[in-house]
Amino acid sequence: MVLYGFAQQGIGAQAAMLRVSKIIDYGTLVLTHMASDPRRVFSATDLAATLGLGQPVVSKVLKSLAQHEIVKSTRGARGGYTLSRPAEEISIADIIDALDDQPFGLTECTATPGACSVEPACNIRSNWQRINAIVRKTLERVSIADMVNPTATIEFKPGRRSAQDTSDAAQAVCPSTWSFTE
Repeated sequence: MVLYGFAQQGIGAQAAMLRVSKIIDYGTLVLTHMASDPRRVFSATDLAATLGLGQPVVSKVLKSLAQHEIVKSTRGARGGYTLSRPAEEISIADIIDALDDQPFGLTECTATPGACSVEPACNIRSNWQRINAIVRKTLERVSIADMVNPTATIEFKPGRRSAQDTSDAAQAVCPSTWSFTE
């Protein structure tokens, strides 16, 4: 599952919170930095030093992003990493798909249908599927270009989709009266 966790509020208190994993957060940070100078070739060492991250973590992130064709790797004395496509075409959903070991899902049944033992009798699964589809669609519509300027209002563009768009499939499986304005 991509979004998870609990966070402490105050002494000894636990409040439920959806949270993105560190590796996805680091991947987003690396790509956002790279998008701020898209023609530059970045080394893992320079990215780690600039961003204050460990070089092994940055190397792991870049390797996964390269395997999923989000960044391009060039070898040699002037080698390093560049974005494989414009920042406007790289969504947060693309990053999650590249860096998370599990399929996207807010609950076990939305990430891996059939994995939950109570799934056949569950009367809220369809609602989780709807919520999951809305969150997924939102992540598909926020690009790295949007993240470069954190104080700007993020514009949700109806035509923007990730490389692994599943929102139509989710809507077909679970039609909804809920709306997601475009």
